[in-house]
Amino acid sequence: MPPVAPLYSFVIPLFNEEAVLPMLLHRLDGVLERLDGRAEVILVDDGSTDTTGIFAAARARDDARYRYVALSRNFGHQIAITAGLDMAGGEAVIVMDADLQDPPEVALQLIAKWREGFEIVYAQRVSREAESWAKLTTAKCFYRVLKALTPIHAPDNVGDFRLIDRRALETFRAMPECDRYVRGMFGWMGFRQAAVPFHRSPRLAGETKYGWLKMIRLAFDAIVGFSDAPLRLALWLGVAVSGAALLYGAYATMLALTGAAIVPGWASTVVVLSFLSGVNMMMTGVIGAYVGRIHTQVKNRPLYVVARAVGFAQPPALARPRTGASSLAS
Repeated sequence: MPPVAPLYSFVIPLFNEEAVLPMLLHRLDGVLERLDGRAEVILVDDGSTDTTGIFAAARARDDARYRYVALSRNFGHQIAITAGLDMAGGEAVIVMDADLQDPPEVALQLIAKWREGFEIVYAQRVSREAESWAKLTTAKCFYRVLKALTPIHAPDNVGDFRLIDRRALETFRAMPECDRYVRGMFGWMGFRQAAVPFHRSPRLAGETKYGWLKMIRLAFDAIVGFSDAPLRLALWLGVAVSGAALLYGAYATMLALTGAAIVPGWASTVVVLSFLSGVNMMMTGVIGAYVGRIHTQVKNRPLYVVARAVGFAQPPALARPRTGASSLAS
C-alpha cells in the first residue's frame, strides 16, 4: 500500500543549530499533536559543521513524522528552503526558521487562515525584541525601496515564515531562477494572501547566521532579481553626467570667446576625469551584475546537491524544471 500523503508539511532549514534544536523539536511535537491531519517535518541541513545533522537524523530515524535532508555543502538559506519545498508532500506547507524566533505555535493560526481559502498566509511581526535600532531601521528602509522599485507584494516586517498552499507551491517550483529571494517569489506570484500577526521573540540559543553581509546580499538579490531599476538608474545617471559635461564645455567655450582669464591646472582635469571614470565603472558594474546572473542561469546547474536523506519512504524526487537538483545518495 502506498504511503498516505500528509496534509501538512513543515520545512525548516538548519545551519549549526545544535544549541536550539532540542527545544525546537520539543515544541514542534506539541504542535503536531494539535493538528487536524497527518503532518511531516522536513529538516534541511544546509552544510552544518556541528552536531545538528546527527541530532536531526536521529529524530528522523526514531519518529516517522520527521524527515532529514543533508545538502552536500552550505548552499545558503534561500536554497535550503527551496530544497525542503521541493520535497514537501503536504497540501499546506509551513516554512519557518529553526531559531524559535518564528514560534511553531503560530502555525496553527496560519492553518486556520488557510482554511478560510487563502493560498499564501504570511506571519507578520508586530514586535521584534532584542533587535538593534540599526537592523530595524535598515529593514524598514529596504522594504520601502523594494516597494518603490519592484512590482512584488512586499508587506513590512514579513520574513520567510509563512504557509503555502499546494497550488502556490507548484507555481513556485516552476520558477527556475538561481539567485533566489523566496519571499519575493511568493509575493510576485499573487494568489489570495493574508497576514497573521505575531510577536517575534529573541533567539533562544546560539548565534544568528544572518550577518550584515548576508543581509546585504539578500537585499541585492531582491532588487536585482525583481527590477530593472538599477539598469535604468545607470542609464539616466550617464545621461546626467553627459549633460553636465556638455554644459561645462559650453561654459568653457564662452569664457574663451569673451577673453576671460582661465587658470590652467591639472586639478580640475583630474577631478572631472576621475568622476567620469567612476560613473562609467559603476554603470559597467550594474550591467555586469545582470550579465553575471544570466551567465549563472544559462549554465543550468542544479540549485543544490543532496548528500543524504533519512525518513523518506522512497528517495526524494529532486527533479526541477531547467534548474533541477541532483542527488549523491539517499
